[in-house]
Amino acid sequence: MRLVFCGTPQFAVPTFHALLDAGHEIVLALVQPDRAAGRGLELRLPAVKQAALARAVPVAQPVKLRDNPELQQQLASLAPDAIIVVAYGRIIPPWMLALPRFGNLNLHGSLLPLYRGAAPIQWAIARGATETGVTTMRLDAGLDTGDILLQRTAQIGPDQTAADLFPMLATMGAGLMVETLAGLENGTVQAKPQDSSQATLAPILTRDDARIDWTHPAQEIYNRWRGFQPWPGAWTRFRGKNLTVHAMRPTGEYAGTAAPGTMHRAQDRVLIACGKGTLLELLEVQLEGKRRMPVGAFLNGYAPTPGEQLG
Repeated sequence: MRLVFCGTPQFAVPTFHALLDAGHEIVLALVQPDRAAGRGLELRLPAVKQAALARAVPVAQPVKLRDNPELQQQLASLAPDAIIVVAYGRIIPPWMLALPRFGNLNLHGSLLPLYRGAAPIQWAIARGATETGVTTMRLDAGLDTGDILLQRTAQIGPDQTAADLFPMLATMGAGLMVETLAGLENGTVQAKPQDSSQATLAPILTRDDARIDWTHPAQEIYNRWRGFQPWPGAWTRFRGKNLTVHAMRPTGEYAGTAAPGTMHRAQDRVLIACGKGTLLELLEVQLEGKRRMPVGAFLNGYAPTPGEQLG
């Protein structure tokens, strides 16, 4: 098929390569504009742009899609059979949805209708799911509401983080998209509507999502920490400053009647009382303005007093 590929971050790269390797022709890659990043605010090329340049695929980086007659004319002249959308980060306007004969096909990192939205992988882990997967769907005007084409499931391990799951689902989704195109071409893949009554949402993450609520049970706090790796992570307040928790684990021990957020020192361990009498152990932390440190260095440097509060 002749394809236009819309994608930006690393998650989309395996699908980009898989489509080319399967013999499809990507006539244009649409990528978000380069962004300034790092302390020097140097422009960094998005991962899909790097992949496209390496494989001699033309790249366009429009600032907007909806009111862009030049882009509309360009895509119409390319006459793609399908537009592939993987983590592009932009809403596809109606004129693009109507353009190709097979539609705009999206790879989504969940088993739709579960976890519709910008952060499906992160929220699935954060909410304690043990199973997730990838879905290919035909985009419509709604938020991840289009008809489902194919799905594939994957298990979430008890200690897996979002950072662990992203590359696994990206690879799985790449194969599923190739399979979807083949099925559409030979008529073996039939679209089916989503059951919106079963839908859940996975909104874009914010820094506030990372603030630890110690009234939640230790396992729930740990699940949110796993889901929010590498960003926005997990943080709390200690002596008037932000304390980022880089590593933690629930202990399975009983905290008694201690108030949530209360710190306990058990030899070289730091235990925090959580909701429902549970305990969570801190393993690696970083105080605002300081370097990351194992909890032993934290104990030696700051000597938290028994019963001191985090919050």
